[in-house]
Amino acid sequence: MHILVLASAFNSLTQRVHAELRDHGHRVAVELALPGASLPDAVARHAPDLVVAPMLKSVIPEEVWSRYTCLVVHPGPVGDRGPSSLDWAIHEDVDRWGVTVLQADAEMDAGDVWATASCRLPRVSKSELYRGEIADAALGAVLLAVERVAGGTYVPRPQDTAGAPDAALRTRPRLDQGVRRIDWAGDTTRTVLRKLRAADSQPGVLDTLLGGEWYLHGGHPEGVLRGRPGELLATRAGAVCRATRDGAVWIPELRPRRTPGGPATFRLPAVQALGDRLPPLPERPAPPGPGAPHDTWTDIRYREEGDVGFLSFSFPGGAMSTDRCRRLLAAYREACARPTSVLVLGGERDFFSNGIHLGVIEAADDPAAESRANIEAIDDLVEAVLTTTDRLVVSAVAGNAAAGGVMLALAADEVWCRSGAVLNPHYRLMGLYGSEYWTYTLPRRVGPAAAERLMREALPVSAAAALRLGLVDRVVDSAPGAFAAETGRLAARLSALPATAGRIAAKKTELERRESETPLAAYRERELARMRRTFDDPDAPYHALRRAFVRKERPAATPAHLGASQTPSGPYATGFTPTAPSDIPARPIS
Repeated sequence: MHILVLASAFNSLTQRVHAELRDHGHRVAVELALPGASLPDAVARHAPDLVVAPMLKSVIPEEVWSRYTCLVVHPGPVGDRGPSSLDWAIHEDVDRWGVTVLQADAEMDAGDVWATASCRLPRVSKSELYRGEIADAALGAVLLAVERVAGGTYVPRPQDTAGAPDAALRTRPRLDQGVRRIDWAGDTTRTVLRKLRAADSQPGVLDTLLGGEWYLHGGHPEGVLRGRPGELLATRAGAVCRATRDGAVWIPELRPRRTPGGPATFRLPAVQALGDRLPPLPERPAPPGPGAPHDTWTDIRYREEGDVGFLSFSFPGGAMSTDRCRRLLAAYREACARPTSVLVLGGERDFFSNGIHLGVIEAADDPAAESRANIEAIDDLVEAVLTTTDRLVVSAVAGNAAAGGVMLALAADEVWCRSGAVLNPHYRLMGLYGSEYWTYTLPRRVGPAAAERLMREALPVSAAAALRLGLVDRVVDSAPGAFAAETGRLAARLSALPATAGRIAAKKTELERRESETPLAAYRERELARMRRTFDDPDAPYHALRRAFVRKERPAATPAHLGASQTPSGPYATGFTPTAPSDIPARPIS
């Protein structure tokens, strides 16, 4: 079918729907619902067979839903309605939730049901759930709904008869700051964490701190430090630790409240955001080596199981600032000093990496200089991985990755990717040529022609499509929370294979051969020369694109590369029939 994906923004779920619909043989275009644009005219220009809205904050006009079948994805079970569905679920600490694909009509979230899917809600942040369990459930329901529409015989059911025994028709209001606000003297640590999780990454929890008003983003428990409720106790890796009534929490990021008429604000590491307001506090680093305590938060952690080392990292938004790159490089070097034969690099769930930290760069006194420092720091990390010759390195891509984050993953000997991850292996949408040795690793993996196409098209790639391209070596078909255990099992098996020792022995010889042909330093310098010219040119599009990105400014129109219909990219395009994901039974679909 010719499917139009209608969305308020090309966010993570919209990207995944776009990529997987193409994988299933559909011709797909995207139209953004933007202020001032005529949605009926835009939809009519596409003349789609079906409209799918994965993330839409506005009502579809009657002129559209009365003419086209429009499927809306609602991140809640049957009968749940309102703009803060997932926020309320986390706020109320429910352990199971769902996604409903319904037909658009005159009332928001009240249309007939085409498909539903249930999922667990582990105690992680809203953004992690949205990109993980909720996205998995949404894709299962969307693909089933599209299949039912294509079949032409299925009749969608009203919500009060949709077969959900615990369905309750209710419309809940937006979860506002009056409900989200933290009472540091009265709320328990568990309540504080729940409020923080329900507001991440948007809108944050509005709070007063050191004489200013801030939105708090992210929250992690601290098992040892204690103090007066609301007191700042310590810093770690750019985060601040704040005391609760019965414990303490780490808050990684803050965003200042926007002043009336002022520019949009954006999230920054908490220590950087507070700046001179922050009183002298002890820096309490958590050692990433084996034996580091698990009752506290750290963004970089190392552990070992037998002959396998696991260097995990989790940075908010997948953004890797200069400091984060340098700290991760130091931890990587420490991990390479350990007596292991396999080193697994990556997060346990959610983002792998999205490359350089555009927010930190935007906030810098000299964004061009910070851009150069950040790209050099991430290049140093990628170079360390590329030149590791005494063990096999595996990139474990638990969640989405983009730009330099994809290229960091490609530096490893093998790339293992969770089935629900979306990759964006390109740079041009930020006005950049790109670095991280991509001119070396990407063509080597997918071939020069495919590398050029990926960079030119600048479209998201599903895990399955990445496997077919050779961008990744293995797709791990697991739920988000099971990925770490599954990669651990696979890594243990890899370390025990008789061929592994031979592969390690051959790495040094192969690197020397490649260095004799074209040294890695030559790739790096060619890439950096182009990046420096962009960074140092105040009129380069990169600077305006970066500002718009961090301040979440909406484009004036749907970008041309999204609005054009994209041909199928999956196995259907070549006549093969895909195998159904084996984890579908864990997410019952009706």
